[in-house]
Amino acid sequence: MSYYSPADIAVEFSTSGIYKSKVSFPKFAVLAFLGGAFIAFGGLLTVLVAGGMPAIAAGNPGLVKFVAGALFPVGLIMVSVAGADLFTSDCAALVLPSLQKQIRIQALLKVWILSYIFNFIGAQFVAYFLANSAGLLSSGPYPEYLHTLAWNKTHYDFGTVFLKGIGANWLVCLGTWMGFAAKDIAGKAIGIWIPVMTFVTIGYEHSIANMFFIPAAIYSGADITWGTFLIKNLFPATLGNILGGALFVGCAYYYIYLKGKK
Repeated sequence: MSYYSPADIAVEFSTSGIYKSKVSFPKFAVLAFLGGAFIAFGGLLTVLVAGGMPAIAAGNPGLVKFVAGALFPVGLIMVSVAGADLFTSDCAALVLPSLQKQIRIQALLKVWILSYIFNFIGAQFVAYFLANSAGLLSSGPYPEYLHTLAWNKTHYDFGTVFLKGIGANWLVCLGTWMGFAAKDIAGKAIGIWIPVMTFVTIGYEHSIANMFFIPAAIYSGADITWGTFLIKNLFPATLGNILGGALFVGCAYYYIYLKGKK
């Protein structure tokens, strides 16, 4: 099976960043809304499957973590195949053309900010309307699983969440990068699945995923405040995500494949 080389991926990845910087505001807002919604769908799927396995979790918690990890990547696969925008992927994709001086830093920041805002809106739409209001999280083992997951995410110290954020987006951006290697949908799905499954199974912190998990827990009655969510999880996870994607994927591969080349 043929695939693009890492050097080819670097060029395509950089080109995707340039494209995003030039998309009109209305279209980009829709793309980012869809990105947040698709990631939320992946999160909802993991809650309904992994959360429905309490007996297995009691005896083999690692297996349940793997099931969650195996299912969550459907969100990023939909983002890549169907077409959507994801803030965490942008943390790497916009860095390459910025370092090449093909886009200005203002364009990078604009994409990051708009993507983050509309990813949040898309995630809330799924969390509030399509999960909570639809009654999917109101009974059975699902509320307990989700509330425990959200509580754990909001009770680490700043440094721990920050480090977990680095690991999460290093792997998420690597998944996007590996997806670019494929010349068919199956290859793209596999390339994305491997790193994203890894980060979820390990338990790293992904800001956009947490825009679904923790608000969905709040909407369904978890004893977590919005302030706790923002300060204890979203803020440090976001900073870690930016560093993980920008440094370990964007800067690293720019240096290896694009530095000094026209």
